[in-house]
Amino acid sequence: MLPQPLPLFATLLVALHACAAPAPPARPAPAPPAPVVGAARLAQYLPRLQGRRVGLVVNQSSRVGNTYLVDTLRARGVRVTAIFAPEHGFRGEAADGATIRDGRDARSGVPVRSVYGKTKKPTPEMLADVDVLVFDIQDVGARFYTFISTLHLVMEAAAEQGKEVLVLDRPNPNGAAVDGPVREPALASFVGQDALPVAHGLTVGELARMINGEKWLAGRRRCRLTVVPLGPGYTHATPYALPVRPSPNLPTAHAVALYPTICLFEGTNVSVGRGTDFPFEAIGAPTQPAARPFAFTPRPNAGSPAPPLNGQRCYGLDLRGAPVPPTGFTVQYLLDFYRQSTDQAHFFGPYFEQLSGTPALRQQIIAGKTEAEIRASWEPALGRYKRLRQKYLLYPER
Repeated sequence: MLPQPLPLFATLLVALHACAAPAPPARPAPAPPAPVVGAARLAQYLPRLQGRRVGLVVNQSSRVGNTYLVDTLRARGVRVTAIFAPEHGFRGEAADGATIRDGRDARSGVPVRSVYGKTKKPTPEMLADVDVLVFDIQDVGARFYTFISTLHLVMEAAAEQGKEVLVLDRPNPNGAAVDGPVREPALASFVGQDALPVAHGLTVGELARMINGEKWLAGRRRCRLTVVPLGPGYTHATPYALPVRPSPNLPTAHAVALYPTICLFEGTNVSVGRGTDFPFEAIGAPTQPAARPFAFTPRPNAGSPAPPLNGQRCYGLDLRGAPVPPTGFTVQYLLDFYRQSTDQAHFFGPYFEQLSGTPALRQQIIAGKTEAEIRASWEPALGRYKRLRQKYLLYPER
């Protein structure tokens, strides 16, 4: 017997029920597992430290989970004889540019020796009781971030004094960004120790390999270097949320992403938001038009006790919602702020060349060049660097 058709009313009820039935909620994509940092891969490097005198080049980011590396190692019987403190100090609490002094860690009792004060390179006396130096500091992938200059000078001292260097690798939160002018030889400084572009696209382990492999240390020396890599699965495109702010004035992931671009303003008369709650997420100056859509006034705070333009009303841009430049770096903000400055004669300071790594950028901005024209000028050196970088990568691009 053939089935009888449903009455019209019943058919409508079925159709309405089908339309009204809510769709099952979409399951959120699982977050990718956090990369396993080199410091957490204890089995890979503890045997190399047993029975040896260990110096740690560390700061507040040097942790295994929530435990400082110094405490992790001492709990496993490692003889830590010294802590070498970079800019901002061992606990990461000192203000930008503040001199770090020698002392003693109150919790562990280990001597703390400054490598951001009267000397930035460990002396023979500072390394007399050290057999191996362990470097474990979070970088953000910008040439002028001083922790990688500390890495270079620590490797240099180790090469000169016959010490071993062990680098515990950490992700580069801007690891896919390789962009900007390459530092020229005449502009080598502590904010441009090596011939890198503004965004260098390396982890600290990869950079250490490059420094050693290219013989960039004084006297073209090489140190005895071991890199403990990140755990399997990490790529340069892997997102990485920093568990600890890498320095006092980089409080958010967005500030870290903007840092390669915004830091060049530190060589101008424009504030980058030091002395506010949003450093490196705003730019402004009294010499910008008051019609700018955002204004702020820098005031002393823990990260910047004496911020540039302290107490002055700064007109500019709030970048907290701004997209990150697609390549990780742009000069468009510089071009815009120079054009609109009411004091172009004093827009640039002498520090600008050290940060940019080239005398050409200031001249190009003053001449009114476009970003495309400026990019074309640095592309040959940047292309050579990108080819060089491939030799030292420990991780795939994506």
